[in-house]
Amino acid sequence: MPHDIVVIGASAGGVEALTRIVADLPADLPAALFVTSHFPSSSRSVLPQILSRSGKLAAVHPEGSERIRQGRIYVAPPDYHLMLARGCAVLSPGPKENGHRPAIDTMFRSAAEVYGKRVVGVILTGMLDDGVAGLMAIKASGGVALVQDPEDAFSSGMPQAAIKRVAVDRIVPLDQIGAAITEAVRGEMPGGSATVNEEGEELIRKEMELGNIVPPVDDPSLVPGNLTMYTCPECHGTLWEVNEGGVLRYRCHVGHAYNEDSFLSEKTVELESALWTALRTLQEHSAILKRMHDRAESRGHLHSAKRLFSNHEEAERRSKIIRNVLLNSPMLHPNGSGHGSDD
Repeated sequence: MPHDIVVIGASAGGVEALTRIVADLPADLPAALFVTSHFPSSSRSVLPQILSRSGKLAAVHPEGSERIRQGRIYVAPPDYHLMLARGCAVLSPGPKENGHRPAIDTMFRSAAEVYGKRVVGVILTGMLDDGVAGLMAIKASGGVALVQDPEDAFSSGMPQAAIKRVAVDRIVPLDQIGAAITEAVRGEMPGGSATVNEEGEELIRKEMELGNIVPPVDDPSLVPGNLTMYTCPECHGTLWEVNEGGVLRYRCHVGHAYNEDSFLSEKTVELESALWTALRTLQEHSAILKRMHDRAESRGHLHSAKRLFSNHEEAERRSKIIRNVLLNSPMLHPNGSGHGSDD
């Protein structure tokens, strides 16, 4: 069957990949395209202008709720999720997913819920795993899943995560993705049969509602999944663990959500921040102790001076331990970018 809704997710290296893809799309493509690429919330995006110049289809940032038109590319603006409703593209300032707003999962999931078998989901270059849960929802709803070949991706993390966890239909080199999208849109690429059951449909619906709730949901029991001991990196609220088609995700009752890789990454950032705070506090503590030691020694209070200097040395020793962890720990520097020991 034809697939007239195409959703594309990209992150690091995504602008170059997207310009190549849209250059290969025909002017009469009978589909609407929706693009989420990660932007800092405070940035200004010129991606619609870039894509419009690169190909034959006009690209825009939708404003509010905008009627969907075939042959147009709708690009998520910074600090807003792009979501699909029946016949409309909708912007939402809802809670971040995987540390991002706009987030790929949010857009993909809404497309799967509203348009089902009509959807083509495309994961391009990027780090971590945003888009995996959404692509799984597209597949479960009978849509088509395309993934850029990790070998020619600027950043292979997102394509690899999608290939590992989703039964994708095709793994496509960048220079063939435009043709693959055109083939799928014209009904020349069969989609899978819908496998999502009533329970799965309810989970997707709840995830969509939570992802669009401002202000937060009043009843935490409405959050699907099992309560965990973990806290949200964004707001420090309690997290629920959600098993979405075999993909573990975490969501708090105000709506922030994380896939596993993104959650670990955010917790690593949180850990590093806590260690830097501990290092600063210990160094200040050490400096105060040294100053108190010097004053006690100058006044002839030798017993107090000895105790204060001992405490100063202990604070210095602990500072050195934390500094070494910050500079050399493979947990904080998984690519081996440590700076060597202070010893």
